[in-house]
Amino acid sequence: MEDLHWRKDNRIKKILRHFTPNLGGVFFIKFTTMPKISIKGVSMPESPIRKLVPFAEKAKKAGKKVYHLNIGQPDIKTPEVALKAIHDFSDKVVEYSHSAGFETYRKGLASYYNNLGIVVDQNDIIVTTGGSEALLFTLNSCLDSGDEIIIPEPFYANYNGFSTSAGVTVKPIATTIENGFALPKIEEFEKLITAKTKAILICNPGNPTGYLYSKEELETLKNIVLKHDLFLIADEVYREFAYDGNVHHSVLNIEGLENNSIVIDSTSKRYSMCGIRVGCVVSKNKEFMATAMKFAQARLSPPTFGQIAGEAALQTDASYFNEVSAEYVNRRDVLIEGLNNIEGVICPKPKGAFYAIAQLPIDDADKFAQWLLEDFDLNGETIMVAPAAGFYSTPNTGINQVRIAYVLNVGALQSAINILEAALKVYPGRM
Repeated sequence: MEDLHWRKDNRIKKILRHFTPNLGGVFFIKFTTMPKISIKGVSMPESPIRKLVPFAEKAKKAGKKVYHLNIGQPDIKTPEVALKAIHDFSDKVVEYSHSAGFETYRKGLASYYNNLGIVVDQNDIIVTTGGSEALLFTLNSCLDSGDEIIIPEPFYANYNGFSTSAGVTVKPIATTIENGFALPKIEEFEKLITAKTKAILICNPGNPTGYLYSKEELETLKNIVLKHDLFLIADEVYREFAYDGNVHHSVLNIEGLENNSIVIDSTSKRYSMCGIRVGCVVSKNKEFMATAMKFAQARLSPPTFGQIAGEAALQTDASYFNEVSAEYVNRRDVLIEGLNNIEGVICPKPKGAFYAIAQLPIDDADKFAQWLLEDFDLNGETIMVAPAAGFYSTPNTGINQVRIAYVLNVGALQSAINILEAALKVYPGRM
């Protein structure tokens, strides 16, 4: 019995009893505890885009047709040249690439940016596993645990998750649906800046609002970051989709920001190939790029087939974007007009990307979104939306708002609008 140890622990979760024959039928009782999940893991927010997927799956199994307005997965065809490149791959071994990505791909990306008037070379680019990894590399390179980053809200929901993963504190700065989510005045930024503030992050054009920053607004941000020695991180994955004659301005083109500006980019939405999972981080700040490279080396390399498709996609004719942009404008106009014609609904007109935030006459968008999937249908059809509270960092904000992605064809969008209008008439929590 010398080997028998008793341990008192208030965290005991489980008692294991096992029989030991060679000790004459003596029972040993071993007390064990459950290992604890990290505080970071517990704090990791659920995705407002995907958390309702189980309810959507259940609705489909019950025979309902679900219109997916919750996620930015375009139904636009991927360029044939990208698909053909994957199909034609003939190497006998799928090898690692350089940690920064294939040199030919980085040179191709540099040419793409130069054609847009953004002067960079291949050494200013690190290819990543989607825009997500680009942002993670950036956060980990620019901020330490406990540092703060200012983000105009509402913002892409995963910014909360990426910041939590990096141990970074998000300091949200409010924008409002009443003025179309325009950039707040410089004084509002000044109120939030502390000794721990290291960066400002924007999405331009914006997800989830579709807001497009003007050159004047970017100049305002320039003044702030230079005054306080901050990084300006711009998620520019939707740059091709700016509407109504509006022009996208990259932070890389703002004179005087060469050492402050960092761009997050991706092929996912530009070429409608979200599953390829290839993006990049771009900056002229050599120290930052050298630091980001260490994180790139740690994960070895970006996806080979993703790079093959991404490099081939650079050959896509400009007419592709003209056609796609025109299609999104048409979808946007149908959606926004339809939403604003529903009693009690407010929805500003997006200037870019393919998202809109709509304010609904309801008590709680989370409850409403789940109710749509569980308890409502119109002729066997329903919709899935993303509750907008998940796109805010400030508690109890956006609780009656939803994000809608107009990535479905016009006919599907019109059906979705009809479903939403009918649902709002009978929803028990209508306000």
